[in-house]
Amino acid sequence: MLNHPDVDSSLLAKRSQHERRQTTCPNNPNHQGAVPFNQRFPYTGAQNGLPGTQIGGVVVPDVNDVAHKFDPPGPLDIRGPCPGLNTAANHHFISHDGITNYAELLDAQQNLYNVGFDLASALAAIGVALTGDPVTTKMSIGCDATSRTSLIGSLLGSEGGLDAHNKFEADTSLTRSDYFLAEPNDFSFNGTLFGMMAATTGGNFNLSNMALYMSQRYAQSKADNPNFYFGPKSILLYGAASFLFELFPSLGIEGNPSLPVQKFFFGATDVGGGKFVFNNAEQIPPNNWFNRRRAMTLVDVASDFVQMYGMHPVQLGGNVGKNNFNAMGSFGTAVTDGQFSLNINDVICLLYQIATDNVPDSLNSVLTLPSEVLKFTTGKLNPIFEKYGCALKLT
Repeated sequence: MLNHPDVDSSLLAKRSQHERRQTTCPNNPNHQGAVPFNQRFPYTGAQNGLPGTQIGGVVVPDVNDVAHKFDPPGPLDIRGPCPGLNTAANHHFISHDGITNYAELLDAQQNLYNVGFDLASALAAIGVALTGDPVTTKMSIGCDATSRTSLIGSLLGSEGGLDAHNKFEADTSLTRSDYFLAEPNDFSFNGTLFGMMAATTGGNFNLSNMALYMSQRYAQSKADNPNFYFGPKSILLYGAASFLFELFPSLGIEGNPSLPVQKFFFGATDVGGGKFVFNNAEQIPPNNWFNRRRAMTLVDVASDFVQMYGMHPVQLGGNVGKNNFNAMGSFGTAVTDGQFSLNINDVICLLYQIATDNVPDSLNSVLTLPSEVLKFTTGKLNPIFEKYGCALKLT
């Protein structure tokens, strides 16, 4: 790609020069972990990073569970681009200051949303490995807090947290601007995009409507962003989109993925005229919100992806300047001729690859994972992904 005759290599250099990070990262000196497990309010019974019952359909938080009531973030607390984790922090299912760890992430996903242990493990491992520290197992749910997530310095140069571009956060996000665009940044709520999503879905955030919105965001980013990139890790964006109808409604997939529900989780206030502003109150909808009855598994998220991407397939690749799109070729079994596979097992194994393999994170670079990171991810994920026939890495 670097030597392609139609590519201006000076534009590639500008990518690394363009930084849109927070100048400072909030630092709460009073770090407190998630509220400890309480047998009076077991939810799905997950604790210490181990599997829970995976049986949900319970009210969260319990009416008597004052420890998990909504508690808005203060100026010293970190929040980031994931409304699901921001909500978990605001209810003390993970550390309220936004510095969490692998075990907290597993417990929170299971107890709050009834995410299955397999999917929860994959998401937590990818998050910690690519944006946090596999030695301490800590990560920031937002900005770079390396001094607090690492003991010996980052294995990947810096531990950028979920704000880090092309790790979890990526172009074509549902409600966050592209990294290289000016307003506002890639980690803060964008009311214009939330309004666009609400209009496109007509207030019904179901699978087909979210698939349409995803395709619109792809077209918008490709047209507007001269540094647009949509690579293998973009599969995670579809997972995030599926949470709006799989996890956020009361009773999950059985519930109504309506606009009022999404406004609570995204912290969105309607100011009229299709416009929305952020209210700093990402939270579980009050008054008898139930988590989903059956745990959401790797197969569920892969099936949702196959359906959503299959409705509106788009090309993987990126821009090198305005109107200069370079298509991606093939990557493993999950990407062929620049398009994702529609085979569920290929999709599941791509999630494993993202956590354990050297995956492109831009047109001109591949993220090489150190041995310490591979040891962490393979140790956590090999037992889970073995049954899907994925090519497992050994350390």
